[in-house]
Amino acid sequence: MALRKILTQGDPALNKVCRPVENFDQRLHVLLDDMKETLAQANGVGLAAPQVGILRRVVVVVDDQNQMVELINPVIIHAEGEQTGLEGCLSVPGQYGVVTRPYKATVRAQDRNGKEFEMEGEAVVARCFFHELEHLDGHLFVEHTDRLYTVEELEAMEAEEEKA
Repeated sequence: MALRKILTQGDPALNKVCRPVENFDQRLHVLLDDMKETLAQANGVGLAAPQVGILRRVVVVVDDQNQMVELINPVIIHAEGEQTGLEGCLSVPGQYGVVTRPYKATVRAQDRNGKEFEMEGEAVVARCFFHELEHLDGHLFVEHTDRLYTVEELEAMEAEEEKA
């Protein structure tokens, strides 16, 4: 396993549509293992292959049991409800925006060996599904927010709320 470099906003690879995975081979397994190690090191909750420069439909997300789940060729097949909250991205370091997403989502994907499965997620997990799958089509969360906030701005806002 190896750490991969996470591309940041402005890199053209982040704006490209990814191709489906067709070969469930050792190369894919190495990519998945590297993505999991990179995600853990970055302390994130999701990572898509284009964020490490690989234009394939591969995502790793952290579920509500704090386990990393591998999603190959994922598709959201159901969504319901609504949630609005802060969102950040490893490819947009140090900046956060308020984004509205569905509260609940079901994704259909394949595992590292090509076996199809479905997985449901609510709250942060559902948010992560939508966020990461958008990466596969060349989109970033910043397209959904009117304003980006720095960590310092968020801390100042939090301090003001505590005073009030």
